[in-house]
This record gives sequence, structure tokens and C-alpha cells, in this order.
Amino acid sequence: MRKLTYFIACSIDGFIGDPNGDASSMLGLLDEEYLEFLKTEYPETIPVHGREALGIQDAENGHFDTLIQGRASYQLALDMGITSPYAHLREYVPSRTLEKSPDPRVEIISEDLVGKVRELKAEESGLDIYLCGGAQIAGELLDEIDELVIKTYPQVYGAGMLMFGTDFAVTDFALDWVRTFGNGVLVRKYTRKR
Repeated sequence: MRKLTYFIACSIDGFIGDPNGDASSMLGLLDEEYLEFLKTEYPETIPVHGREALGIQDAENGHFDTLIQGRASYQLALDMGITSPYAHLREYVPSRTLEKSPDPRVEIISEDLVGKVRELKAEESGLDIYLCGGAQIAGELLDEIDELVIKTYPQVYGAGMLMFGTDFAVTDFALDWVRTFGNGVLVRKYTRKR
């Protein structure tokens, strides 16, 4: 069974974006040491335009071959004229507003998101599924999330978009590892307790 991993950036106080969902302030912390970690350990989590800029467009996927990307996150790429931001992965975008995909490589999931994720998890593959952005989608899929990789940036937002858009429910995860960087970024990996 494949795993669904919520790979997400957040502020110290747990926000993945400001009240409008903008997290661009975190980009200023992408220094050489931290970028090297992302390029070597999680290259597939870097979108196509970033991979090209970093000279890693041919890097092999290390953890994931499939992407579930939130609609608002996908819109950021569309606003830049990029219709397939993760062309090196199979791309799925849950949306009730996009009726037709602007790119044949991106499949729109308009209903039964949980059912589709369960179908993807049941596939035979040596790689897992990357959940990218979307507090609402992360909330809908909380029961399906097997791992969390949380990149915590040394910033306090005070308010904004939470990591999970859910009602109160305690869900336990176990800490697998922690990596710290000179720029103050902390990356933690958790596995769901079953």
C-alpha cells in the first residue's frame, strides 16, 4: 500500500500562509545548505520552473511519483502561465471550480477525493503520493495521511491559513527524524500511529 505524505512548509506558529494564503516570505530562507537538502532528498517536491533554475530538471524522483495539489496552490502556477507545475509527477488537482483541466497531464478530481486517494494508494508502485498545499484538502484527507514532512520556517505569522482545515480531532503521529539548518529552518518527519 502506498503512503500519502503531506509535505508542507509552515511558520513557527503553524500557518502555511498569511490570511490570503501567501507564504512568499518563506522563500527568503532558501539558502545553499537548505536547497541542497531539498535538491538531493526531495527533488520531486520542487516544481518544474524551480528544477530548471536549479539545474536539476532530470533529477530522479526519490519519494513520490504522484501529486495531489490543492486548487489554490495550483492557481499560483496558472497565474505564472504554468499549466503542469509538477510535470515529473502524475498530477491531480481536487476542484469544484475547474470544470476542465488546462493541461492533459493534470487530472481534475471533482468528486470523491477520498475514494480517488484510496485508489491511488492501492496502486503498485515503489513511490508514494505527495500532498502539496491546501488546508481544506489536508483536512478532508486527514484520515488518509500516513506521513507528515513539516518544514518549519523561523517566522511567526500571528494569523493566516492553518495547516489543516478541520474540526477538532486528535490524530497521533510519531516523530521519525528531525533535521535542522543554519538558516533556522527545521524539517521534521512524522508517521501516523495506527
